[in-house]
Amino acid sequence: MTVFERGWLSANNVLFHGRGPTALVDSGYATHSAQTVALVRQVLGQRPLDLLLNTHLHSDHCGGNAALQREYPGLKTWIPPGLAESVRHWDPVALTYEATGQCCPQFRMDRLLVPGAGLMLGDAEWEVHGAPGHDPHSVVLFEARERVLISADALWANGFGVVFPELEGEQAFREVGATLDLIEQLGPRLVIPGHGPLFDDVGAALASARRRLAGFVEDPPRHAAHAAKVLIKFKLLELQRVERESLEHWAAGTTYVQLVHGRWFRDTELHEWIGRLVAQLAASGAARLDGTLVLDN
Repeated sequence: MTVFERGWLSANNVLFHGRGPTALVDSGYATHSAQTVALVRQVLGQRPLDLLLNTHLHSDHCGGNAALQREYPGLKTWIPPGLAESVRHWDPVALTYEATGQCCPQFRMDRLLVPGAGLMLGDAEWEVHGAPGHDPHSVVLFEARERVLISADALWANGFGVVFPELEGEQAFREVGATLDLIEQLGPRLVIPGHGPLFDDVGAALASARRRLAGFVEDPPRHAAHAAKVLIKFKLLELQRVERESLEHWAAGTTYVQLVHGRWFRDTELHEWIGRLVAQLAASGAARLDGTLVLDN
């Protein structure tokens, strides 16, 4: 098993290349797809990539699917249940790519990655567990013998992914808590998160995630503003540098940013509020302002 720790624009990738079929878990963002293919090719050499598994269908986890399918014509792609029809008929609205203002080239799916099932990856059997919260259809993968967890965006060393269903008015914080409880029950020794480095202090990560969750439950607008800033930062990671006016115009036309503003911050004019978010990103060190330009930092 080889883990590629990617930059935050792309999800980490986990490549299995033991005695059984080769397999990759998650494929990163579209703008990094050439690098994803090169990393896989570097390890596999002349071996084909047999399986591609997506923990969920956010663009930073499946944006490289199409490029890998072109590179490896025999590749079989497995996705979690819930959005299979949207993939088959390619509906970028239902798949949230338009709502987030992100890109994901069309790809095909072959099978479902069903919670409760087991599958051989490398030389070991991995369990598939449903992990709703950040995404209602997300799964995590657990190998019980060595107690290794591929946690996707359900748990990072310092938190978890934006709880997108909450932005749409659904009650999903409870599901985040239930997924954290599931991870604690599994008792992993090592966690391979969707973003950031591998970690083994799982207790500390769970405690940090629960504190963060409690803060969001107590103050939902805090989570909403955080989500809007994450979306703006993601676009900045993609563009690297952009005119401030263009970035604010993009944000104003992005559905999830509009949802957050309309639900929690409508007392402030939209462009003024977005400008404030950009300024907060710069003040926190997540971005840098240079005249009329906003630069990733």
